[in-house]
Amino acid sequence: MRPEPLSIGTPRVSAMLDRLLGRAALEERIEELEEDAERLRDRLAAEDERRREAVAARNEAEEAVNRLEDRIEELEDRVERAEAGGDASLDYRVVEDLAAGRLDDVLHRIECVETGPEGALSAMVTDEHAVPSAVADALGDRASLVERAAPCLVYADDAGLVACALEPPLEPAAFCAWDDGFRLERSWFRPEGRYALALVRADLFAVGVFEDGDDGDRARVAYEGFESDVKATHSKGGFSQARFERRRDEQIDAHLADAREALDGLAYDALYVVGEKTLLGEFPEADVTAPAGATGAPRDALEEAVEEFWTVPYRAL
Repeated sequence: MRPEPLSIGTPRVSAMLDRLLGRAALEERIEELEEDAERLRDRLAAEDERRREAVAARNEAEEAVNRLEDRIEELEDRVERAEAGGDASLDYRVVEDLAAGRLDDVLHRIECVETGPEGALSAMVTDEHAVPSAVADALGDRASLVERAAPCLVYADDAGLVACALEPPLEPAAFCAWDDGFRLERSWFRPEGRYALALVRADLFAVGVFEDGDDGDRARVAYEGFESDVKATHSKGGFSQARFERRRDEQIDAHLADAREALDGLAYDALYVVGEKTLLGEFPEADVTAPAGATGAPRDALEEAVEEFWTVPYRAL
């Protein structure tokens, strides 16, 4: 029986040709080369990414160097002007006491400002000797105005459209941050809950308790006030003067004891004490203390003190 002729397309012939021509080895080599090419493409992509990161890092470093050089030059200019008395000419563009509707209007404007990422700087500067570097960088020469206004809230934007300082009655803890809007909380400027505000002078005490009324306004729901017989001056010196001072101190101590007793009889969530600066330390339980110059009859003086306490000094820098 004659054998079946071989066809080139049969698997047997294809295998023979692969062995004769080395096609199998070539295909294996092609696969290896393709794998090597893929690895090289991955390495090239990784190198490109590292190169882009290196270029970005270098650009950021150069920008940082430029900012520092500009800051150094600015500080040198400030030193020269300070030595020449130039800073003395700096003053606030606007000075205003904000209360009630006017205060709400200004706060609303600050709240409505929107910027790009990290375009709005908000800071609470609690100490004139601790102005944050971000505030100094943003305001330049005008940072000295912040030192004069401290403690205060500072708002400034990167376009120079906003630059102001406010003294909130209820100061928050120190902070400083750039964001896409200004950080402002109404509770720094307006009371929340039930609070007591007391006015203390050496011979006068008055306290009112306030809470939200039916019409949405703050209503006074309790009041205590009195004056004490505290001698004011003595014209004689020597022993008589010393005895007078001791007697006056005793009268003030008794007056303060009556004031504490009046406070103990009231219910409130927060206590704010204002009045003579030398007496404010006698009320360590107070949440906030502040000097106040209100005078007159106890009830009238208290109304004046309340208005003064919630009035916010505003300065355009």
